Amino acid sequence: VQLVESGGGLVQPGGSLRLSCAASGFTFRNYDMSWHRQTPGKERELVASISTAGLSINYVDSVKGRFTISRDNSKNTVYLQMNSLKPEDTAVYYCKASRYIYDYWGQGTQVNVSS
Repeated sequence: VQLVESGGGLVQPGGSLRLSCAASGFTFRNYDMSWHRQTPGKERELVASISTAGLSINYVDSVKGRFTISRDNSKNTVYLQMNSLKPEDTAVYYCKASRYIYDYWGQGTQVNVSS
């Protein structure tokens, strides 16, 4: 099982980034997917989640209207489009695959929002 995030980097406030998470080693379409983020000294926070077919999507209040989660089951990939980025969005972003008692995590990608 492997989840590989990409697309992080340094961006100015107000800018955009698109994170990708490529999955392999399991049946991607059967797993709910989510993005989480973590900063030093804080607990990991759920940012957005999407169900297997994309019919159920949820966001933490702080990113509603700015972030969009999506998935392409034909490419085994989940995305997080992040617009209007703020300094407080700075964190390591992780994707997670969930099904029943099974959770798989990626290694994370760093996002820095700074002028």
